[in-house]
Amino acid sequence: MPSFQITTSDYEHFASIPWCAKHLRGRRVISGSPASRKRKSNGEDSLYAETLKTQTTILAMLEVYEEPKLPTDRVDSLKMFLTLGSGLNGHPGICHGGIVVAILDEVIGLLIPTNQQRGTMKNLPFMTAYLNTTFLKPVPTCATIMARARILKVEGRKYHAEGWIEDGHGAILAHADALFVTLKSAL
Repeated sequence: MPSFQITTSDYEHFASIPWCAKHLRGRRVISGSPASRKRKSNGEDSLYAETLKTQTTILAMLEVYEEPKLPTDRVDSLKMFLTLGSGLNGHPGICHGGIVVAILDEVIGLLIPTNQQRGTMKNLPFMTAYLNTTFLKPVPTCATIMARARILKVEGRKYHAEGWIEDGHGAILAHADALFVTLKSAL
């Protein structure tokens, strides 16, 4: 089982992996560290900014999407690369199912703040209403995976979306249907 030690930037790490690097090319490709990986003074995002940001959990994480042709167009899909360590094991070499769900929740949830930052969605707080997950194959640890998300439709304060996790060969390992809602208290 390989052991990883990330000492370069997350972008450089994923750019050095051939199957990931293919997704990082293109004039309209935008990539960066998800906002949830940055520590905030109020404790928000502590799960990804602290607990899951170690050399044995999620060693590297990078958000990637294609910039829409028009600045007023919504980003309807994105990718997230993650290198998972053995500290996420549920079984030897296999990611715990709860972490798989957390990864799907995170990648799908990134669609909203990505669009809020672009000004294509209102900057209002939101939460997951449901996340129905199907586990298709084990998600490996000490490995790099790609999580993807896509908005299916927006109805008022409801955001219907789906997400899935793939390995480096494109095999789908887990899939989720999700509903995110803008909090009523924010309206």
